[in-house]
Amino acid sequence: MVLILAGLAAYAVLGGADFGAGLWELGARGTGGAAIREHTHRAMAPVWEANHVWLIFVLVICWTAYPTAFASIASTLTIPFFIAGIGVILRGASYAFRTGDPGGREASALSLMLSLSSVLTPFALGAAAGGIASGRVPVGNAAGDALSSWLNPTSMLVGALAVASAAYTAAIYLAGDARREGLDDLAETFRKRALVSGALVGAIAVCGPLVLHEDAKPLYDGLSSGAGLAAGLVSGIAGVTTLVLVHRRRFEPARASAALAVAAIVAGWGLAQEPSFLPGLTLEEAAAEDATLVAIAVSVGFGMLILLPSLALLFRLVLSGRFDPGTESPDTAAATTRSVKPGIPPRAVAATAGIGGVVTLLAEGWLLGVGVALMLSGAVLAFLLLAAPEEESA
Repeated sequence: MVLILAGLAAYAVLGGADFGAGLWELGARGTGGAAIREHTHRAMAPVWEANHVWLIFVLVICWTAYPTAFASIASTLTIPFFIAGIGVILRGASYAFRTGDPGGREASALSLMLSLSSVLTPFALGAAAGGIASGRVPVGNAAGDALSSWLNPTSMLVGALAVASAAYTAAIYLAGDARREGLDDLAETFRKRALVSGALVGAIAVCGPLVLHEDAKPLYDGLSSGAGLAAGLVSGIAGVTTLVLVHRRRFEPARASAALAVAAIVAGWGLAQEPSFLPGLTLEEAAAEDATLVAIAVSVGFGMLILLPSLALLFRLVLSGRFDPGTESPDTAAATTRSVKPGIPPRAVAATAGIGGVVTLLAEGWLLGVGVALMLSGAVLAFLLLAAPEEESA
């Protein structure tokens, strides 16, 4: 379950920002609107496909580690998942077709398709999460109501929160990207949007307990005490900190605090619902056999050694402006070299990952767990190493 929550948090932050960027194209018209559309497309184009890897990760882990729960969720919540799937496809199509530089009505139609799908997809996924969190997905094949399982007060609350959070994080990221590119007017535009959408997220979060108290009392109890309450406080503090940073135009640290605020919400849900997965089904009861869980852990350990460093390199290239218009290519940048001066020794990263891999392949029992933990640690360290900002020198 820790892996599922981590994947959900990553998708809520990265995929959410992706959806939010498309949302901000809605209503962007005229000369200023064209600049907004171009900026959002350019900022998200290098990473939008990579962001969806976390959704795939969550689905694979859920159906292999918790097959009974996955079957119950997928069969009851077929409609919102179908809506979300169509939305992802339409967003991908709009990105792909825009590379052909369409004009006139075709460009407007693609922009509208991107915007609408960027609203429907996070809302549908949030509504599905609300149905699970409020206990409306019973165990069994299509055992829950096909409509009320996701059309209910808690689902509407979570769906609205998902859309607003996506718009909020996207506005912060887009403001930072615009500032890096020297587009101060666009940076100010998205700064204002970040402040407004951040206030909206705060308002929804404040109203949330009132809805949950009446519609999902067990979830309310979990979020108002213990670890669930702690996660909520972390999210609130991080959210307020983000607003202050955005107000002061400190967009880079605001990226991290905004991500923490969103991730803490996901963590709070998991902590509040523990040990229950679905009504009458605990996490332990829903889990697959031990051999399957071990295979999943080992696979994730090796997979993360490839995935996290790759994503780190991609994000570093994007955030350092290597894909910005007018950026010199490595072949033509003769006068400037870029280097990374990490605080983490590369040999230590390689040793951690290597030892973890060897132990995982050769050991059994608790040593196997140690090996997987070392591999995951190596993957995280590699991510931090490769994500280190570049320094320019003549």
